[in-house]
Amino acid sequence: MTRTIVASATKEVVIGFDQPFCVIGERINPTGRKKLAAEMVEGNFETVIKDALAQVAAGATMLDVNAGVTAVDPNATEPALLVQTLEIVQGLVDVPLSIDSSVSAAIEAALKVAKGRPLVNSVTGEEEKLEAILPLIKKYDVPVVAISNDETGISEDPDVRFEVARKIVQRAADFGIPAHDIVVDPLVMPIGAMGTAGKQVFALLRRLREELKVNTTCGLSNISFGIPHRHGINAGFIPMVIGAGMTSAIMNPCRPQEMEAVRAANVLNGTDPNCHTWIMTYRDHQPAAGGTAQAAPVDSSSGGRRRGGREARRARG
Repeated sequence: MTRTIVASATKEVVIGFDQPFCVIGERINPTGRKKLAAEMVEGNFETVIKDALAQVAAGATMLDVNAGVTAVDPNATEPALLVQTLEIVQGLVDVPLSIDSSVSAAIEAALKVAKGRPLVNSVTGEEEKLEAILPLIKKYDVPVVAISNDETGISEDPDVRFEVARKIVQRAADFGIPAHDIVVDPLVMPIGAMGTAGKQVFALLRRLREELKVNTTCGLSNISFGIPHRHGINAGFIPMVIGAGMTSAIMNPCRPQEMEAVRAANVLNGTDPNCHTWIMTYRDHQPAAGGTAQAAPVDSSSGGRRRGGREARRARG
């Protein structure tokens, strides 16, 4: 069974088909967040700290750390800022981290100070990227996200994206990097722009699992880009990709609807033994205002059994 091991200084996490779905918190990323980017450029990490703690409290398995602020400050030195951000985050939380950058110098600078075994996000099928990133993956013995695009861009043909993934896995093997340390991102297209995007990724995931035997991830919210009520689509997408074989996703764990879908999928997929996490999370759950459902009270005198019938109705009265 394919297992990708990531770790912080104190905590190890296994990404795998027989493991709970790995939620990689996406919030520490200034891309598209001009206020956060401006704060980071100024050396203000209050939002970074807040987002790190909130994501872990919400149930994130890992945190993605990105410091790409050039949209706000083209002269910013990404390696130094990424190192500073990474050190702050790993001093706050005990979950493993994902080092997220398109700049190889920034990735190596972060790897030098990272504790444990972080995930590197990412490498593509472009020759220049393969030659720059794969030696670092081998040198530091860390896993890497492999994004299924190359010099030709992102293909709308899922077969082409699969072949790019195969190429990256094969090139990694040339460097002595095992397939279990490659986490493929098959690239999720927006369903609003491509009606077959969901079916494409489900088929791709099955092939990646059965033929390449690799773990997988994605930018989860890409599926709902450009359409209203995005979180409803995201929440519906989660159990479907998990059922197709996806083992992790970069997503916002602070969205309760989406995290509820993850936990439910873990229960139904058999990766939450005895429904332990679900029960511990929701046993005292109360419905939103206007809801009618209510869990029956626990009767401690009957060994923790729920009271039913007239007893439960009387308790509610």
